[in-house]
Amino acid sequence: MRLSTHLKSIPPTQALAFGRHFTDHWFFAKYSKAKGWYEAAVEPYGKVALDPGASVFHYGQALFEGMKAFSQSDGSISLFRPQFNVDRLAHGAERLCLAPPPPELFLAGLKQLLKVDSRWVPREPGCSLYIRPTLIGTEGFLGVRPSNEVMFFILLSPVGSYYSNKSSTLRIWIENKALRAAPGGLGATKAGANYAASLQAALIAKEKGFDQVLWLDVEHKGIEEVGTMNVFFVFKDEIVTPALNGSILNGGMRDSVLQWLRQDKKTVVERKITVNELLERQHKGELREAFGTGTAAVISPVGEFCYENECFKVGDGEVGPVSKKLYQDISDIQYGRTPDKFGWMKALEKL
Repeated sequence: MRLSTHLKSIPPTQALAFGRHFTDHWFFAKYSKAKGWYEAAVEPYGKVALDPGASVFHYGQALFEGMKAFSQSDGSISLFRPQFNVDRLAHGAERLCLAPPPPELFLAGLKQLLKVDSRWVPREPGCSLYIRPTLIGTEGFLGVRPSNEVMFFILLSPVGSYYSNKSSTLRIWIENKALRAAPGGLGATKAGANYAASLQAALIAKEKGFDQVLWLDVEHKGIEEVGTMNVFFVFKDEIVTPALNGSILNGGMRDSVLQWLRQDKKTVVERKITVNELLERQHKGELREAFGTGTAAVISPVGEFCYENECFKVGDGEVGPVSKKLYQDISDIQYGRTPDKFGWMKALEKL
């Protein structure tokens, strides 16, 4: 371990735009078929030197996770469902033909890094420390095959609310041309390529005044995700989220919301839902709420959808009771304000 001799100034809470600031250090480890995992270390945050022929540049061998650490009322630090991210990274690594870091390496490196940069964990309500574990192919070669060399690294970034006004709802454009992912592709992993594929449609939507895009399946009928989040719909008689189908990411917050809804005795269903069903149920007055779920924003209520030439409000266009209670209850668990009956939180000292 080599520590920085020039520590950065921690930005004020109001300046914590998502992913704009990084802590003093990062963790990294290297892998090769000949050596296995080696050179694991915490070092000062800095530049990465890679061969211009590295497979991450030419063949997109890049995978990442999104996690968070939270300051607790007693001043300690806890993480939200870290094992879920360890397991999902390993699953995605297999799909991208990348050697996954052993779980003990992943968690030990993360623990060491968090201890070194613990002063960066925000204490203010609504703030947290975002964690970005990343896995890339680093071997320099030209030829389509998996990289025999890999780098795993972890970055830390203090964050505030993902959206500048968390009390407002989102305007969503239902995309009927571009695709985020296709069956048999990489949609079920957090591959960098998924996000590259989403940028153009999202940019066009934002230029038209929308906050995000609702992604449809390859036939442009079935609903899949909203922006970079899983999506839920609260109808008159049930709460529906699209079933995992190989092109939808198994989100940690999605899974947590499902657990929370079921323990709260809500009728929640994982199944295919089409945009036509959404329109029909809205016309009947049965669509009460819609919201996205994800690590960054937790719960993102939707106030309006627009599809082709039709725009319609969700409920009264404001944050609904289910969304509001979900956000509050999950946040209370994350910050240690209420007991964690789900076993989601892991104390840093017990990693």
